[in-house]
Amino acid sequence: MNYIESVNYIHSLLKFGIRPGLNGMDALLHLLGEPHKALKYVHVAGTNGKGSTSTAISNVLIEAGYNVGLYTSPYVTDFLERVQYNGEPIDREIFANSVTKVREAVEFLENQGTQITEFEALTAAAFMCFKALDCDLVVLEVGLGGRLDATNVIATPLVNVITSLSIDHSAILGNTIEEIAFEKCGTIKENGTVIASYGQPENAVKVIKKICLERDNSLVVPDESQIKVLDSGIFGVEFTYKNNVYKTSMAGFHQIKNMTCVIEACYVLRSFFKISDDDIYNGIEKTVLPARVEVISKLPLVILDGGHNEDGAKAFYDSVSPYLYKYDKICVVAGMMADKAVKTSLKPLIEYCDSFIAVTPDNPRAMSCDELAEIAKQFCDDVTAIPSPVEAVKTAVEALGENDALLVVGSLYLAGEVRETLLKLF
Repeated sequence: MNYIESVNYIHSLLKFGIRPGLNGMDALLHLLGEPHKALKYVHVAGTNGKGSTSTAISNVLIEAGYNVGLYTSPYVTDFLERVQYNGEPIDREIFANSVTKVREAVEFLENQGTQITEFEALTAAAFMCFKALDCDLVVLEVGLGGRLDATNVIATPLVNVITSLSIDHSAILGNTIEEIAFEKCGTIKENGTVIASYGQPENAVKVIKKICLERDNSLVVPDESQIKVLDSGIFGVEFTYKNNVYKTSMAGFHQIKNMTCVIEACYVLRSFFKISDDDIYNGIEKTVLPARVEVISKLPLVILDGGHNEDGAKAFYDSVSPYLYKYDKICVVAGMMADKAVKTSLKPLIEYCDSFIAVTPDNPRAMSCDELAEIAKQFCDDVTAIPSPVEAVKTAVEALGENDALLVVGSLYLAGEVRETLLKLF
């Protein structure tokens, strides 16, 4: 298969399996020669902040001179944002060759009555890519949950990171924070080290501590008292932690939570790799992710964000709202999945903005622009419904004054549709 055929094949598989568990993934990797067993890992689980944390750890190790694989999700514009090598999408030919081998194994298993899902096949292909490239370390981000996630076939990682936990994907992971924490902590293996974000819900902390104790893991929680914020704004945050200065290129105090996890994880990794303080500083500063409080333009201000759940939306609002007073008018373009907490997620932004444009992202789960517009009318007088996200952002940009702000928010599916258009317009 060529690259396009390989991506189409991955997408052709089932999203979710008939039987939960890792048996199918184990069988698939066994047929492929157990590629995952040849690699070292940092395993990153959590509800919010996984992508920023994973990418930053990868960047630190790259700064230190190592060859690093990064497996993350979702992607915004390029499918291979999900499978990276040294900070770039992996070579398309290497990926296609790996998927070709995965397909042969999947078809064999299907003939034996074992169904392999899209995420399982992609994860197996990623393992094969990283083995072929002889990565020194792979930063492995959990797809969904943790305990039954396809990435959880690995043995004890060098370090396990649990980022901020909150209730999301309740139908799969559970309705309480304790159930969510239990699923996320399923990645914790025997005799490891866990870095858990500070500020977790108390009941989640109890679960994390219990599982670490049961599995003989050291637990490290970044010391919030050692943090001092030096400067903050839409373009990043500067802070000290344990007397060292760090600077993020992404807005929001929640990034301090993520980056202190990165710092503590790198302290642990110093037992295996040579990592300097400068490597940590530079890796953190270079970390930017598409559609995560991404500044497309500074004047007028245009920000793209894919915070898709209530906590993600709150983090975005908290990141930008203190700095929006200086702009004349604020327009919000938003599209959401119907199975998210739409009203509570978007209400603060809708109340804050001068005009609101509702769109329908190209996804079967999307809420229609008309339905979203009706919600928005409860909090804003100037509301428009435009089905096409691309037409909506073009309309919004045409109306922007030099000192206005445009915020495009609500879903990574929406971000993926409009990001290229926005970059071309600015």
